[in-house]
Amino acid sequence: MADLKLLSQNKCWGGWQKRFSHQSSVLGCVMKFQIYFPPAAEHGSVPALWFLSGLTCTDENFVTKAGAQREASMQGIAIVAPDTSPRDVRIEGDSDSYDFGVGAGFYLDATEPKWKHNYRMYTYVTEELYTLVKDNFPIIADRQSIMGHSMGGHGALTIGLKNPGKYKSISAFSPVSNPTEVPWGQKAFTGYLGTDKESWKVYDATHLVSMYTGPDPHVLIDQGTDDNFYKGTPNQLVPQNFVAAAEKRGIAVELRLQEGYDHSYFFISTFIGDHIRHHATWLGAGLT
Repeated sequence: MADLKLLSQNKCWGGWQKRFSHQSSVLGCVMKFQIYFPPAAEHGSVPALWFLSGLTCTDENFVTKAGAQREASMQGIAIVAPDTSPRDVRIEGDSDSYDFGVGAGFYLDATEPKWKHNYRMYTYVTEELYTLVKDNFPIIADRQSIMGHSMGGHGALTIGLKNPGKYKSISAFSPVSNPTEVPWGQKAFTGYLGTDKESWKVYDATHLVSMYTGPDPHVLIDQGTDDNFYKGTPNQLVPQNFVAAAEKRGIAVELRLQEGYDHSYFFISTFIGDHIRHHATWLGAGLT
């Protein structure tokens, strides 16, 4: 695409961390995103792993804090890191709180009139950016997986389940697993989707997995036991709800409760290698 611009590049673990911008027709604004290209990408196309970040984050948090590049380099996997919402569209109220609006797109397509023209992160991630990445970079189109953290964990679960087979595997750190039942989700869904709670279910991973009919999504979830959003009141994450719904559907989910870990990137950086190796198994990747 003619408006795709390289903003920065840094060599890392033999590969390259690159930041780009482009004009998004779906969101109506300029968006930034990052890709880590492993050394193997210099010699041919590689599988891709998408990481969706959480509330308040940009495209920069994960790539600078998680330390994912080392394992991605060894496994020969590219990592794509989008932003979390449209930027600079200046809708009244879009910056009033940390959990709605800017930095809080919730990876859905808004239907409420005020938000529906710009807040379409679901279509942005699954169609516009997906196609841009596939068409412009050395990525193997049919070997992609998805993961995320918190709000981005919700995004990874819902996007993976809503697109059976498109993503070979799914993983999440501390995901908002049943958003229709917790304050974060209820606030966001009311604002973006309106008050009809039935319409919310298409973006609720627990509801989606209860009806899932596609190939095994190969789901891994890590949850820290000292996460204030998990152990506090209310529990904003409720991963056990998702696991219970998956089990009723006959879908295996590996939920690992990690003793003493919180909601931060210290937690993510500890287990990111496990997640990349999990995806490498289903992407057909391996040590280069």
